[in-house]
Amino acid sequence: MYKEFYRLRLNPFEMTPDPSFLFLTRRHQEALMALYYGVHRRKGFVALTGDVGTGKTLLIRCLLRMLKDSEIACAYVFNSRLSTLDFLHYVATEFGLAVSGKTKGEVLQDLRKHLIERHQKNLTNMIVVDDAQGLSIKLLEEIRLLTNLETEQEKLLQILLVGQPELDEKLDSFELRQLRQRIALRSHLEPLDLEETGGYIRHRLQLAGAPAEACDLFAEETIARIYRHSRGVARLINTVCESALVTAFARQLTSVPPEIIDEVAYDLRLGVASSPRPERRKNNDVALEGHRDPASIV
Repeated sequence: MYKEFYRLRLNPFEMTPDPSFLFLTRRHQEALMALYYGVHRRKGFVALTGDVGTGKTLLIRCLLRMLKDSEIACAYVFNSRLSTLDFLHYVATEFGLAVSGKTKGEVLQDLRKHLIERHQKNLTNMIVVDDAQGLSIKLLEEIRLLTNLETEQEKLLQILLVGQPELDEKLDSFELRQLRQRIALRSHLEPLDLEETGGYIRHRLQLAGAPAEACDLFAEETIARIYRHSRGVARLINTVCESALVTAFARQLTSVPPEIIDEVAYDLRLGVASSPRPERRKNNDVALEGHRDPASIV
């Protein structure tokens, strides 16, 4: 809707995790390299954690794109609320094995045979479990047992556990101490800081085809307000920026003023429920007077 007005080729703040829009902070780059190294060196277990909206799924999709031309077969499990048998059936099916009517033991036998055959050809199999904080202790133990499939030198199956900080708590529990000892690499994503937030917004605008002057759609003060409300969480940055551009377009503004960010943040209920609703601008050419920043009392 606003793309033509702001001379954008693409929507810069889409919510879908598009790897081409990846903004690599130092922490994201370190995590991506750890995942890549863990898979290629066949380390067995690798874990990635981070709070909601910090870019975990996007990072995994970037990893899969990096591995696309490699001889690596991947089973991507995005539903952690599975029984043990359902999990094994799903993974085996993703690897191209027939599982209909088979028992758990039969599926494990087929899976073991499949992994050995691929290993003899120097091929790698990988399981990625997204939202892994939802896995039961029982299923996590079952996944640990899968890593018993190994040679004297390396693991036959690479497993990436991706989840929210609750996953760290589970992995650190006494019940999963055997699994914890098998995790070769653990990475954690943090929200962006203020400087990274500005870089993130400008990066996405540039990738969306914004002309040089359009990259000033969000002034430094506006970016600071976005950071304050989003707390550096990438998903919230996208949501706030998208809504702000729609609002600015509706008012035919050539840039997004800070007060629009406050209005959008209030509408999105970003921690400002107890603050007074920002007064809407009655005139697009006149800035709000006496405006109170909702985030100032959070």
